[in-house]
Amino acid sequence: MVEKIESASQIPGWTHLRSGKVRDLYRNDRDQILLVASDRISAYDQMLPVLIPNKGKILTQLSLFWFELLGDRISNHLISLDVPDQVKGRAVIVKKLSMIEIECVARGYLTGSALKEYHANQSVAGQVLSPGLVDGSQIDPTIFTPARKAELGAHDENISFSQMVAALGLAQAQELRAKTLSIYSFAREYALGRGVIIADSKFEFGMDSDGQILLADEVLTPDSSRFWEAALWSPGQRQPSFDKQFIRDWLVGSGWDQRGSPPVPPIDIVEKTAHRYEQAFTLLTGRELI
Repeated sequence: MVEKIESASQIPGWTHLRSGKVRDLYRNDRDQILLVASDRISAYDQMLPVLIPNKGKILTQLSLFWFELLGDRISNHLISLDVPDQVKGRAVIVKKLSMIEIECVARGYLTGSALKEYHANQSVAGQVLSPGLVDGSQIDPTIFTPARKAELGAHDENISFSQMVAALGLAQAQELRAKTLSIYSFAREYALGRGVIIADSKFEFGMDSDGQILLADEVLTPDSSRFWEAALWSPGQRQPSFDKQFIRDWLVGSGWDQRGSPPVPPIDIVEKTAHRYEQAFTLLTGRELI
């Protein structure tokens, strides 16, 4: 039986603040934030009426793995893993930050919306790329492509670096670009050693009360990154990915026109999707999910 979409729960000692596509946020009386990753899943900016087993645990535990690995390179928002039992394994306690409302994206390979933009004008986010690139081509050097966050249910808006500068100021825009490219470069080399290509990844940052920029939310998960199996990489076609691609493909084949309520994916599609998330976690961490 396919599990139906869950909603935020009441958690003693914590006040529910808001819910996003996947995460539920709570606050305690010390102004700390409880960040809970659910098993909800979205596609084409629509919430699907189904849960992916263990997805929230995978997102949380994979993010924790990367936060630890990146600890010498950038500070993050983590405070504690001492969370209520009902959300154990899928939640963390973090600092309350002033979030920077621009997503920072690093692209090392051409695919997705960047490929469409390249086909249109041979550039991505205002940056001209080499001619002759195809789906899955490596972009050398890696490019930084910021996006302005949209409201729930809407597409994020890709913007140029000059637009980011206009919104944030030159110094902060340059700092965020440098941090993004540094994190991605390190993570890409690490993942290649584990047989995984990180094609692209988005990062979110926030500022603490001292004005320090911290890495926040999730980091380098199948929801925030495109992971490909390195051994199967073959430019010129769509690459098999460790994410929600099974569900996206099924939705396209179902005849759903992305208007109205999306259909419920069958159990085999849910199971295949869950398996790909688990594969990504195991390959990258070398650990079993707990």
